[in-house]
Amino acid sequence: MQKCTGVLVAEYLRLVWLTCSFGLDPPDFYEKADLPLIAAMWHGQHFMAPFLRRAQDRVKVLISRHRDGEINAVAARHLGLGTIRASGSNSGDFQRKGGVAGFQAMRDALAEGYTVALTADVPKVPRVAGRGIVLLARASGRPIYPVAVATSRYFTLNNWDRSAVNLPFGRFVIVAGEPLRIAAGADDAAVEETRRLVEAGLNRATERAYAIVAGTAKDYDWRRRRIGGTRTA
Repeated sequence: MQKCTGVLVAEYLRLVWLTCSFGLDPPDFYEKADLPLIAAMWHGQHFMAPFLRRAQDRVKVLISRHRDGEINAVAARHLGLGTIRASGSNSGDFQRKGGVAGFQAMRDALAEGYTVALTADVPKVPRVAGRGIVLLARASGRPIYPVAVATSRYFTLNNWDRSAVNLPFGRFVIVAGEPLRIAAGADDAAVEETRRLVEAGLNRATERAYAIVAGTAKDYDWRRRRIGGTRTA
């Protein structure tokens, strides 16, 4: 049942992708991105993020070990993503629910040239970035890119993360913020400062994504949008 549901979810997301006008901001993201990278997203605002991946990109995504996570894992694999199964905690340090093994798996994936995507806010604490993603950047030496996705047509669920369910036949944009880096020997103060920067970067990217699809971002011209390379998703 979970496998069937996961495939249906993936095919629905593909329908949204195929029926929406797609834009990428900044338009030269693919040319300038320092790969492999850590893609940070907010819970509930990330469902269409797999379509950032190009055919040549190797990407793994962190997915919870919760029962519902299996549906997400099936959908992710169906869209061409690798999966790492672990969960964060409210302390944001990946020390629970398979977190230590998950952290190591993400660091290994980055070392092997995979981009790793994960939500920055820990479960039940929406829009507050945890420390885990910053610790991953410190351990791996790879940059964090705040990423936001938005469609002009959507509805919002009444759940803890206010998930946006994207709808077809509209505008769809992916916004990537400026990369954030942290030195291997950074202390706790630097980790906290970077955590705050991740949070602020995600909020800016999210605000811009919704402005673009609403047509209120005056500096974004849909007639000249960049749609990026061919993706396998």
